[in-house]
Amino acid sequence: MNPSSIMKIMSAKAQFERNHPKFFAFLKSVFSRPVEEGTVIEMTVTRPGEEPVTSNIRVQQSDLELLEGLKNLGTP
Repeated sequence: MNPSSIMKIMSAKAQFERNHPKFFAFLKSVFSRPVEEGTVIEMTVTRPGEEPVTSNIRVQQSDLELLEGLKNLGTP
């Protein structure tokens, strides 16, 4: 990845963090200790004027590496 693309991504991340500070605090809290196999992660999306749509996953051992990588995205 070229430096220009990295700078654009970092800028977009910084803007997202300014717009949604509670989200990053939530992630920090959730990932402050390891996510264990069997943990349920649930997400709900509510669009204006529509009913919420919810889905979840039960974390499998094969998912744990992906979650660890996401946790480390924000660290240099």
